[in-house]
Amino acid sequence: MIVFLNTLSQFRSRFLCVLLIVFSAFGALAQAAENQETDSHANADHKEFKPSEVILHHVLDDHIWHFWDGHYGTLYLPVIVYSSEKGFDVFSSRNFYNDHHEVVPYNGYKLDHNHIYLADSGKAVFDLSITKNVAMLFINAALLLFIFLGVAKAYRQNTGKAPKGIQSFIEPIILFVRDEVVKPNIGHHYEKYMPYLLTLFFFILFGNILGLLPGAANLTGNIAVTMTLAVITFIITNVNGNKSYWSHIFWTPGVPLPLRIVILPVEIVGIFTKPISLMIRLFVAITAGHIVILSLISLTFIFGSIYVGVASSVVVLFINLIEILVAAIQAYVFTLFTALYIGMSTAEDHH
Repeated sequence: MIVFLNTLSQFRSRFLCVLLIVFSAFGALAQAAENQETDSHANADHKEFKPSEVILHHVLDDHIWHFWDGHYGTLYLPVIVYSSEKGFDVFSSRNFYNDHHEVVPYNGYKLDHNHIYLADSGKAVFDLSITKNVAMLFINAALLLFIFLGVAKAYRQNTGKAPKGIQSFIEPIILFVRDEVVKPNIGHHYEKYMPYLLTLFFFILFGNILGLLPGAANLTGNIAVTMTLAVITFIITNVNGNKSYWSHIFWTPGVPLPLRIVILPVEIVGIFTKPISLMIRLFVAITAGHIVILSLISLTFIFGSIYVGVASSVVVLFINLIEILVAAIQAYVFTLFTALYIGMSTAEDHH
């Protein structure tokens, strides 16, 4: 654990502290600017600042990726939809917005609260679009491949030598996950599950940290992503469950027959509540952190005071540093409980 915390501290000091100081306020300004467009029915220079719009715009998924105000500050993502009436259609989400950035129908489709419908019937379409979170997912996956292919290459080239560069940073984390998380909970057959558990840990860790960058998408705070990870854990756990695991669920040994009537539904419900708890825990922890940070930054625009701005920036910086630790803790907790559930389902019966 000490090695892990030292590694985390080194990572924070080298890569993120400066970014957090420079860009914390910048990210909020970019989000706020988008929500302060001119009202077509008012003569004022800008409409009232609405913090809820800023926060929801960051937390929720979207068909566009907005970085800063202006024509070149928005990335319009590809829309891929299917309906029985129109078949497959592929076009840019730019077509849903006019020059004033107002949502308009396009080619028989309409965009309403980030959902696409047929304009005539209002029927929902099958949406396969590359949304903001999907694009962030690709970035996260590409970063994982880039780093770990480089680490694997370094291991092949430096066999028997001390690790260098990124290899020296990643190796203590891998050893920590193996020795402190996987082996104690799964046992001697842990190697079978190491690839999945390492991928799970680093996917969540990188997604959490990338989500703290200004303008980044809320990948691991999206319940669809956490649900997918939890479902994969659920499948691996129960597919690999041995005879002892299932017998303890359906015919708990050493329990009087009348009590088994009560225990059986509890055990069956427990099969499903375990992945649900994984899904909710990660989703709530990451989303809540983003909401707290954006709420504190919004105080600057609500009060319109430079003193409140300075104070909130200091607090936000402190919260951001805590969120880095939370990012690592949530990756650790998700991987720990996954290893624990797998270990419970594959443990040999010693009785």
